Amino acid sequence: MVKESGKKVAVVGMGIVSSIGGNISSFTRSLKNGTSGITRLAGREGPELSVDIGAEINGFSFNDGLASYPDLPEELLQKAKSCARRSPFPVQASVLSALEAWQDSRMFSQKNDPERLGVIVAGESTTQNYRYGLHAGFATDPEYLSPRYALQFLDSHQVGVLSEIFNIEGEGFVVGGASASGNVGLIKAVQLIQSGFVDTCLVTGIVADLSPIELQGFVNIGAMVGKNKFQSPDQASRPFDAEHAGFVYGQASACVILQSCDVAESKGAVIRSKVLGCALKLDGVSTSEPNVAGEAAAMNRALRRAGVSAHEIDYLNAHGSSSPLGDSTEVEAIKRVFKHHVSELWVNSTKGLTGHCLYSAGVVEFIASVLQMEGGFIHPNRNLDNPIDQDLRFSGATFERDNIELAMSNSFGFGGINSSIVFQNHR
Repeated sequence: MVKESGKKVAVVGMGIVSSIGGNISSFTRSLKNGTSGITRLAGREGPELSVDIGAEINGFSFNDGLASYPDLPEELLQKAKSCARRSPFPVQASVLSALEAWQDSRMFSQKNDPERLGVIVAGESTTQNYRYGLHAGFATDPEYLSPRYALQFLDSHQVGVLSEIFNIEGEGFVVGGASASGNVGLIKAVQLIQSGFVDTCLVTGIVADLSPIELQGFVNIGAMVGKNKFQSPDQASRPFDAEHAGFVYGQASACVILQSCDVAESKGAVIRSKVLGCALKLDGVSTSEPNVAGEAAAMNRALRRAGVSAHEIDYLNAHGSSSPLGDSTEVEAIKRVFKHHVSELWVNSTKGLTGHCLYSAGVVEFIASVLQMEGGFIHPNRNLDNPIDQDLRFSGATFERDNIELAMSNSFGFGGINSSIVFQNHR
């Protein structure tokens, strides 16, 4: 029996711009088909790197994206264009994913109190590649630098842009949690709503637009898969497979609109899912190593706060980054929490399709989980040819049909940041 604790929080809108789909509809098809967005990296300036693959958002056009939301008021679209047309790529991607979520939620057709709306931007160091591209011109002539840069290099610039477009005057801020940033943003939004500070909160996981410096840094620390490991780029991301060799860089902007269930029901909103419980747990370290105890504690706390027993969870969207140490640590933590139920618990990792989207990964994978709930399917575990564990119920090379009533999504980040969210189907 599910026992919801605290004020109930509903998912009323979702939007995404990713390597496997520029909107929710195309993203859903890619999930079902097990489509990979991983290709050779192209068009990057700088020295030759030890990595040449990734799941980038290719063919991005802000203007084309704006034209794809016909239901939204023209005034809103013009405001979005005015605020973001000269902004860096990560800002434009955030605006497009937020517009889709806003359209999905039908917020534009409701009377909203601006002071009861909040916005959380999940991510950090949001303009790395943008700054890298400016360096050559700046070194030659510092006055070449656009005055707008004084605003655009700030992570909080995205808070300002989104709040202006959507007339948000409640609370707003940026959260960072390394690869767990997306989940941290969702959890903080839930807490804002449950505490009564806002009724509705827009959470955007930002594109990690890494420069060559960050890409090489991840290779040097041993976290990212390097060159020439696999014949084809789409074979490189293989969560929980014996041949995993590190994560593959991915790009996505993803947005979820959360709302108090009382408000959602009073407005007649379509509720896509309900968040039942969530947890953040630190390991008290500054290193990159994962920790079984910390991961298990986050999952157990989320279950306890949701009022749900481990054996009631039908599906787990694992962090599953394709890192040998990370994957094996998470498997051990899952088995510690779910015990004998692991033989019945569906487990997959969206990163096998999207690569590791870093800051936005938690929001991307939350959306993927809700879509699987709604569609009654479990997306494939791409490249899982030889699982590192035979006890867990991993999905196979093609999608599985099954009903998901209760789900959990994990995200873990460097610096000992562990997070888990439990949510419920709402068909």
